Amino acid sequence: MGIFPGIILIFLRVKFATAAVIVNMRVHRISGLEARAMEKIKSNRERAEKSRKREHQKSATVSHEMSGLNWKPFVYGGLASIVAEFGTFPVDLTKTRLQVQGQSIDVRFKEIKYRGMFHALFRIYKEEGVLALYSGIAPALLRQASYGTIKIGIYQSLKRLFVERLEDETLLINMICGVVSGVISSTIANPTDVLKIRMQAQGSLFQGSMIGSFIDIYQQEGTRGLWRGVVPTAQRAAIVVGVELPVYDITKKHLILSGMMGDTILTHFVSSFTCGLAGALASNPVDVVRTRMMNQRAIVGHVDVYKGTLDGILKMWKHEGFFALYKGFWPNWLRLGPWNIIFFITYEQLKRLQI
Repeated sequence: MGIFPGIILIFLRVKFATAAVIVNMRVHRISGLEARAMEKIKSNRERAEKSRKREHQKSATVSHEMSGLNWKPFVYGGLASIVAEFGTFPVDLTKTRLQVQGQSIDVRFKEIKYRGMFHALFRIYKEEGVLALYSGIAPALLRQASYGTIKIGIYQSLKRLFVERLEDETLLINMICGVVSGVISSTIANPTDVLKIRMQAQGSLFQGSMIGSFIDIYQQEGTRGLWRGVVPTAQRAAIVVGVELPVYDITKKHLILSGMMGDTILTHFVSSFTCGLAGALASNPVDVVRTRMMNQRAIVGHVDVYKGTLDGILKMWKHEGFFALYKGFWPNWLRLGPWNIIFFITYEQLKRLQI
């Protein structure tokens, strides 16, 4: 073999070897790119799967929370209201008797029989028996089953529409929610309130069953009779609920955030006692007028003594003096205080049930 063919052969071998190296490098490069691409695709798939799971969990959580908002406050609010009403009903009865007595216009209730809450409790027990202290308990419990259920359910649901977190709640937002829920719930439950007050005012003289009494009121006074006093009732509920529930929530919130107390029964006790006092001070004048308006009857030839809340307040102030607007204040407060304490402690314990 000559020198040139040898050189050519060496050149070809080098060229083929170089080409093989280049091809091999390109293959490895392509394989590396493919591997990285596959890893990226896999990573993206994993992230997408994790994101999907998070969204699913979030959706499930929101659904669970909304489910709780839809029924738990309603049920727990109704149950706690019934427990509180039964425990404080005799005090509520004395408040009604004190508020309807001493009317200079309505001669049926002109006599002042009771000098105060304890005197009223003792005299009612002595003259009418222990069962008279629970006269009107059936419509009262029925009222709380409707009024208390709707009130708390609407209040809690409205708050969640405005703010998602409890920490973001403000006094103004809570007051608006309280006023709205108070007006709606009291308007719906008004017929039970009318019957309760009439049974309390007459005591053992009241005749008939609860259902029969509803029918009698409707037949004698019409639908208007069942919703007699609905305006002052709604006004009182707007004041009471618009004050009590926000004061409770804000007091509880600040006690916990300040580190003074935890989310304990003692915190619930202090918060409920405070809101009960605030509610009694704000609502008593309207409550007196409401009680007297509901106790009026539609009789032929008889003109209603009080035509409205403002009319009632002005007439009472004129004929009986300013302090007549705070008749029954002590039993009102002594009822609202224990009532709220029993209610909120019961409600808070029900909230902790794992349902």
